[in-house]
Amino acid sequence: MSGTDKSSTTRRDLLQSAAFAGAAAAMFGGLGVSPALAQAARSEKPLKAAFSNAGLQATWCAQGKQAAEWWGKLFNVEVTWFDGQLDAVKQRAAIDNMASQKWDFVAIQAFGIGTLTQPVQKMISAGTPVIDMDTLIAPLDQINVHSFLAPDNEFMGASVTQALCNAMGGKGKIIMTQGALGHTGAQGRAKGFNTVVKQFPNIEVLDTQPADWDVTKAARLWETYLTKYPQIDAAFFHNDDMALAAYNIMKARNRTNILIGGVDAMPPAIQAVSEGRMFATVRNPSCRIHGGAIVAGVAAVTGGEKSGQGIPKHVITDGPVVTKANAAGMQWMENHFLI
Repeated sequence: MSGTDKSSTTRRDLLQSAAFAGAAAAMFGGLGVSPALAQAARSEKPLKAAFSNAGLQATWCAQGKQAAEWWGKLFNVEVTWFDGQLDAVKQRAAIDNMASQKWDFVAIQAFGIGTLTQPVQKMISAGTPVIDMDTLIAPLDQINVHSFLAPDNEFMGASVTQALCNAMGGKGKIIMTQGALGHTGAQGRAKGFNTVVKQFPNIEVLDTQPADWDVTKAARLWETYLTKYPQIDAAFFHNDDMALAAYNIMKARNRTNILIGGVDAMPPAIQAVSEGRMFATVRNPSCRIHGGAIVAGVAAVTGGEKSGQGIPKHVITDGPVVTKANAAGMQWMENHFLI
């Protein structure tokens, strides 16, 4: 390529970068993000970030990965993924590997609390901003993460359980299928469930076993439940994947009268609510959490934001309960990685 061609290419690239920065500034300004941050993120050298969440088998985690990569491209962040594989031991090995490398910032959703403390502490001690996503890596007073971006899991569990109990008329039999017991998000959802059902003395809780976010485990549990319990009026699941897996078992057994509530409001669950196969779900905003981790990391590196000063130590990222009335709008927001 001639010198003239290189010069033309350079000018074109500069013009494209400037146009992108202007468009990003306008777009993010409309979303409440500082235009200065949007422009500053388009550095000549891409930032390098490492991400991990509980396991890409879960649709919530897979959507989060897509969101992180989409927002990463907007902010010129190169995202490298370390899959947790829905296994605490495997995720620990992945994070040990992550901690042996150099990153501009890191974002992690732990499969279980306390399982990743040592390698995360190693990265923090090296000066790497670590953003905690959705579930606690360790209690916030025990580890100096940059920030913790998470929904109010107790609210999510309580809101869906309340909707189910109201639909049951305050009486009947209900089952809760939990996620991983060491996951602080699952702990919060269970607490919300228990707080609500205690207010209904005529509602009996038949079972609360965990399925560890695993659709195969959830299906096996529900094969057993449908054989064991002739009456089940409602079921609360800690995520939509398990809820829909159980629905397939219910359908095969002709037990589709069971009211189903889930968490995450993933696209298949939004469709199921619209069609009446699920009664309710609530949005755990994976796009807002994973995209927010990109914004938080960029703000730390290029904008100089400090933990507890420029950004709060804990950022609540709640989404709404999804009904037929708001399902279409929720789907649009997810399609554009906004919630």
